[in-house]
Amino acid sequence: MNKFLFFLLFLAISLGYIFEIDKTIAKNLNPFESIKKFYIDTSASIENSFNKYFYQVVQIETLQKENKELRTYKLQYEATKNDLDGILNTIHAPSSTTEEIRFTKVLSYIDFTNFTKVWLDLEKKDNSILGIISDNYAAGIVINQNGRAKALLNGNEKCNYAIFVGEEKAPGIIHASKEGETLLAKYIPIWFDIKEGDEVITSGMDNIFFEGLKVGKVVSIRKMQDIQEAEILPYAKVLKQKSFFVYKKTNVLRKEKLAKETISLGKTTKK
Repeated sequence: MNKFLFFLLFLAISLGYIFEIDKTIAKNLNPFESIKKFYIDTSASIENSFNKYFYQVVQIETLQKENKELRTYKLQYEATKNDLDGILNTIHAPSSTTEEIRFTKVLSYIDFTNFTKVWLDLEKKDNSILGIISDNYAAGIVINQNGRAKALLNGNEKCNYAIFVGEEKAPGIIHASKEGETLLAKYIPIWFDIKEGDEVITSGMDNIFFEGLKVGKVVSIRKMQDIQEAEILPYAKVLKQKSFFVYKKTNVLRKEKLAKETISLGKTTKK
């Protein structure tokens, strides 16, 4: 009897132990739990990847939009800066408040095959030839074409004005050269002693400029039988300019007349 009870007790303990192990094994090795865990982990990973990718796409689109806006602002800034730089480059020239000098902007090229011809925002009715000044340097001339101001800049074949070369003030006429970057001073009398490095200035003898406006420096000389020519490296960088000062020589008699009219008007006002 005692052996039978002991056997039953031993059997119960053994079965309980066995069932607990089975539960543990079943719990840890349940194939559905493994599949469920794999599904959850995979779904979470895919969701995170999708969110990350979607966020990157949105961020890239946002950055691209901001980049376009910044590029637009940059272009606007550069355009404004170039305009201001052009004004500052010419502001060193004589004051535009005087009667003889007027500030003007370049409107456009006249011919895309020749950058030395431009339209200016200046009304011009008469046939007088005016001088163009850039940063205190002679830069070209202005002529009338159908009531519009046509600028012929240094280097243009029709841009001609009178100059002096060197200390002896050898007279000559500015012309375009075949080199492009240089100018040519023609018709210099052979008896004048000119040399490389001589400074070239406007003479004022043509009523286009006043005397003394710098043009450039002599870089080479060509002597002929009775005349000589000087190749000149100009100071004014005309092709980069978007604004100029236009000089008009005022007649002395007209100045005196204006002065008398001003004095007369002042006396009339006092009465």
